[in-house]
Amino acid sequence: MANSDLALFTGNANRDLAEKVAHHLGVPLGQAEVGSFSDGEVHVEFLENVRGRDVFVIQPTCAPANTQLMELLAMLDALKRASAARITAVVPYFGYARQDRRANGRTPITAKLVADLITTAGADRVLTMDLHADQIQGFFDMPVDNIYASPVLLGELNRMALENLVVISPDVGGVVRARALAKRLDAELAIIDKRRPRANEAQVMHIIGSVEGRNCVIVDDMVDTANTLSRAATALKEKGAKSVMAAVTHPVLSGKAMENIEGSGLDTMLVTDTIPLSPEAAASDKIRVLTISELLAEAIRRVNREDSVSSLFPE
Repeated sequence: MANSDLALFTGNANRDLAEKVAHHLGVPLGQAEVGSFSDGEVHVEFLENVRGRDVFVIQPTCAPANTQLMELLAMLDALKRASAARITAVVPYFGYARQDRRANGRTPITAKLVADLITTAGADRVLTMDLHADQIQGFFDMPVDNIYASPVLLGELNRMALENLVVISPDVGGVVRARALAKRLDAELAIIDKRRPRANEAQVMHIIGSVEGRNCVIVDDMVDTANTLSRAATALKEKGAKSVMAAVTHPVLSGKAMENIEGSGLDTMLVTDTIPLSPEAAASDKIRVLTISELLAEAIRRVNREDSVSSLFPE
């Protein structure tokens, strides 16, 4: 595929990100009408020829998740029927990723269902960022490029030049991610041991590692209700942490998230623009947004040119 064959489209989930990606790629954002009928049914129409082109659709499945997902599926189906040569679903935030297994009896594996829907709709490959669970890549019978926001977050943390730094994993499951960042920052690692009595609730138990008098950075792939994050920040401050910062890829920020963040011991939260912030979150002095548009654009460019994507993230 030559770069001249590249076509870039977006739904309504995160148009600002799509426009930034288009700018970095040096291509215009494709013309498409993506809306809904009066009863809420999604309606899609592409207003330019895509026959034989290498098409990328940027559409995170963030809130309202079902609407954004349906927009993505309808766009993929329309492109397939319009004879696009190759269709890549660019899903910076892959919704339903937390439902990647049967945690209890008689529950669905919805992440697999969404993968099947995207496949059936007509995608030839998927480009996503910081999947909640790496094994979701195996739910697709097509190539999946799972890229990482770590270079963007790492660059900002290096620029801040924090001294006496310790990287915090908010749970045992996030140790691999936190350890990788700690290695690149030449920092120590600590782990928060917690129990989760029910969904979206967390109770911090104790901290494994030394945090007294240290600048702490909590690393995670997403922040939803911020209950875990706020409790972790408060626990770290109680253990004598000098400052507490969070570095998170996906700012889901649902429910009482902003109330939890504003009332916690968290000093700053770095997030990326995979998901657009609500007006309340955008107005918060504690939240700073870093764009992943240049990184995403480079990944798209490499897919288009059949170059290596993994080499963007050296060991």
